[in-house]
Amino acid sequence: MTTKSTVLKTLTATAVLCALSATAQAATIGGTDVTYGGYIKLDAMWSDYSAGAPAGTNVGRDFYVPSTLTVGVDNNSDAVFDMHARQSRFNFGTSTLLDNGKTISSKIEIDFLASATGGNERVSNSYAPRIRHAFISYDSWLFGQTWSNFQNVGALPETLDFVGPAEGTVFVRQAQVKYTTGAWSFSLENPESTITTSNGMAVTDDASLPDFTARYTHAADWGNLVVAALARQLTYKVGGLDADETSIGISASGMFKVGQDNVKFMLTQGKGLGRYVGLNVAHGAVLNGDELDAIDSTSGFIAYQHNWNNQWRSTFLYSFFSADNNTDLLTITGDPTESSQSYSANILYSPVKRLTFGAELKHAERETESGVDGDLDRLQLSVKYAF
Repeated sequence: MTTKSTVLKTLTATAVLCALSATAQAATIGGTDVTYGGYIKLDAMWSDYSAGAPAGTNVGRDFYVPSTLTVGVDNNSDAVFDMHARQSRFNFGTSTLLDNGKTISSKIEIDFLASATGGNERVSNSYAPRIRHAFISYDSWLFGQTWSNFQNVGALPETLDFVGPAEGTVFVRQAQVKYTTGAWSFSLENPESTITTSNGMAVTDDASLPDFTARYTHAADWGNLVVAALARQLTYKVGGLDADETSIGISASGMFKVGQDNVKFMLTQGKGLGRYVGLNVAHGAVLNGDELDAIDSTSGFIAYQHNWNNQWRSTFLYSFFSADNNTDLLTITGDPTESSQSYSANILYSPVKRLTFGAELKHAERETESGVDGDLDRLQLSVKYAF
């Protein structure tokens, strides 16, 4: 009989492993257990943008980023084709039993997607590696960079697109200190604010306090439910101006089993969430004179995964984002995103456990506050081998 405690421990371990890789190899060196893993993934995409494709170097060409979806008059442009292996990743971990009987572990993971130093596609297609995760765990504490405690990575559905429900999910990795006790976890995380000004977006890093999160996980035989809360300080300090505002948010997410299938979901609402949701499709606040006006938003997704048999499976996904922009401030903000939504369906085939072939269709839409809109239709084919 599976106990609640066992299910909770299994869920926590699964979420961490999902952030690193689906498989791992192990060895022992001295008194330290060493693990390594990762995967190689090839993505090929045909993308048809109603208002024309963004530049080839735009990150939205590598995976779906709602804010990069072009809007405007339908120009009947041709679809564009992209192919890359930049999502491929490698991770390395250690676990050491200390003299006091406790265990200290570490994880580091890199990939090549959205790296600060981009290569060219003319000759070498070289791309710099970037840190995804780098942290140590000791005695209920975590120190380093990994998924925000406000995010439930275990709720992300299986998609070929790098994120999947991009506009509907909390999605942040950053440096933090986290403490876990039973079903509860609390963290202090690196602060950063995205502010709309008359000159466009300003990214500020001058908050006096870290971002604070609290999270509760309920695990059971039927699945799990996670509720997380976020509180942080939005700031804009330039010249003699010193403006700040409080940002708060709450997110509920989880998974429940339907026979051999599952449903995953998330619903997030808050004031000034900005970069925490939708891959920063909306900013945290608008600078109104010498004050900050936080932007309210609601986002979420629901995904159903059906297992046709032990080799074939599909995920059907709907994702949305809606911002409550202050229309009195449009002279400052210009024409910000008012809403974004996407639908996708895929078919995945794994002839053996570690090898997956897949095809995915995605339709996405973005509309600005003035009613200008645009859409994207994308066919993505992928091959992934996890080691």
